[in-house]
Amino acid sequence: MTNRSSGPADIDPQLLEILQSAFEAARSGNTPALEALLAQGLPANLRNEKGDTLLILASYHGHLEATGALLRFGADPALYNDQGQTALQGAAFKGNILMTKLLLDGGADVEGRGPTGRTALTMAAMFNRLDIMQLLLQHGADPRARDTSGVSPLDAARAMGAQEAVAYLEGQ
Repeated sequence: MTNRSSGPADIDPQLLEILQSAFEAARSGNTPALEALLAQGLPANLRNEKGDTLLILASYHGHLEATGALLRFGADPALYNDQGQTALQGAAFKGNILMTKLLLDGGADVEGRGPTGRTALTMAAMFNRLDIMQLLLQHGADPRARDTSGVSPLDAARAMGAQEAVAYLEGQ
């Protein structure tokens, strides 16, 4: 008797097609398709091979309606992918203020972080996203928070040459 590990080849082809369509719907912002799958019991916190959740994909690609649907169906904004990134960090990186607001209103922790300890404020600071930095700070982000390497948002902004962010954070 052999002990065989389960892998993608062992997944029912119909199930695999449903799962692939869910990730495509999240990436492309096909809210009706995504809502239909969620209403049929698709787990809102489903992950792909990179650890990306449906919420991470929908929000990263800027799909407000799909992100809102996922949040309504219980998607957890605190989950992070294999790179240690949350949906809120992705929105900050992309500079999407509306998505950042939606995620915060949907329960994302302004100080949420993966294993790297990097916060959304650090991501915003690195890329001179002043509007997002202001929003995050209004929601209680700690400008002195440090990641696991000891880097603060100000340190990250300096390292990236994000001069406007440096000036703003120095005034905090």
